[in-house]
Amino acid sequence: MSTDQTTPEPSAPGTPPPDSPATDSVADAVTGNWVDRIAPAATRPYLRLSRADRPIGTWLLLLPCWWGLLLAASMIGRFGWTEAWIGFGCAIGAFLMRGAGCTWNDITDRHIDGRVERTRSRPIPSGQVSVRQALAWLAVQALVAFAILLTFHPVAIWLGIGSLGLVAIYPFAKRFTWWPQVFLGLAFNWGALLAFAAVTGDVQLPAILLYLSGIAWTLFYDTVYAHQDIEDDVLIGVKSTARLFGDDTHTWLRRFLVANVTLMALAIIAALVGRANVLAVVVALGAPWAMGWHMVWQLSRLDIRDTGVCLRLFRSNRDAGLLVALFLAIAVLL
Repeated sequence: MSTDQTTPEPSAPGTPPPDSPATDSVADAVTGNWVDRIAPAATRPYLRLSRADRPIGTWLLLLPCWWGLLLAASMIGRFGWTEAWIGFGCAIGAFLMRGAGCTWNDITDRHIDGRVERTRSRPIPSGQVSVRQALAWLAVQALVAFAILLTFHPVAIWLGIGSLGLVAIYPFAKRFTWWPQVFLGLAFNWGALLAFAAVTGDVQLPAILLYLSGIAWTLFYDTVYAHQDIEDDVLIGVKSTARLFGDDTHTWLRRFLVANVTLMALAIIAALVGRANVLAVVVALGAPWAMGWHMVWQLSRLDIRDTGVCLRLFRSNRDAGLLVALFLAIAVLL
């Protein structure tokens, strides 16, 4: 945070700021989500801390895991019960670790969130959950996720433990760098390395290239997302690529698009050429092109000054990531 900003005296943990509304929903959640409709009232603040009312983040954390799993499976020519469990375990783990990460983010950002219109209704700044309660909830989620991780290959286990440093650092990145989205990309795409290692027992060049491809994708979609908060970020002094790029955002997004497609194609070539049949390689190479076209479609509709458009396009990246998983799954079958 910039030093020329005056920070208001923080409220006591769990106490809403004077201008923070009491609420039973979160401003940027999907209207009519399952948490608001059917979750027991006592669980709602904790589920909202985990962003269970906004599943797009879980998808964006999970999909690189599935990419790594499917790329490794297509490389070794096998998809059995072990690989099926890895895919299921990654899904549960992504939900839990995304929840733990969001809980940590809300703990560290509680005073900032109370000053931003879109986030002041979150459970901690609105007073629905205390910091101590949030820390306990964080620990529960992380421990259950760790229990699942222990069923994977030892290399994957160590990779999972190693990711905790990235998760811990990310909420603070916007205070010291204009590129906090890089730190998000490092953390959110770590599953590509982990799932690949869970199948093969090590981290190889294809996994590294796939990881870098995912980071470029994260820079793309989270820059779009950050444009929702750009006015508040300027007032508070929070940094982001959206602020850094400004009117040059489309140019930078095109660069991330090219990097994403190129690196993903290289990952597939490194994994499959010489190991899989030609048809499987061709189908797998459809993955980066399908994703690239989806990102081109997003760019054609992006208006960085329309927060509603930014949010819709950000959420559409679930479909972009699923396209990659679909092509890689077909390649495994071939």
